Amino acid sequence: MLVYLVLLEERRTLDPFFLQIKQAGPSVYEKFLEPSRYPHHGQRVIKGQRMIQSATDIFVGWTTNAGKDFYVRQFRDGKVIPKGETIADRLANFTKACGWVLARAHARSGDAAAIADYLGKGEKVQDAFAAFAVAYADQNERDHAQLAAAVADRSIPVAAGWG
Repeated sequence: MLVYLVLLEERRTLDPFFLQIKQAGPSVYEKFLEPSRYPHHGQRVIKGQRMIQSATDIFVGWTTNAGKDFYVRQFRDGKVIPKGETIADRLANFTKACGWVLARAHARSGDAAAIADYLGKGEKVQDAFAAFAVAYADQNERDHAQLAAAVADRSIPVAAGWG
């Protein structure tokens, strides 16, 4: 897959502005389901983003070059890795906010009333979600223990300041 990073500069101030242009191929689900209803793979990606995000980047779009579909968005490198001690007291609120965002995204991606009707009023779905969450947390703890052991015995490379 091709990815381009385009630097644009404001004419007078020369302030930088970056656009990311990423090639969009068929959805991984298309081999199991019918083809996308969108004629352009970049359009499918952007329509999906707009569906699940409450406020989408105003610079999103799609284009074609040399017969390949692409989607375009403003580039923001938001990969920040905070220190554990810095976020520890905020983690519970952060995870609650993530849950609300995820729930909102899922509600926007389908008919919320139909989903609620499908799930019903009983506790069966609630119990299943809770069981899944506990199993997922248990798996996360096992994964973390395995990672910590690999860091401790130096079987994986460790960046300075970690482990």
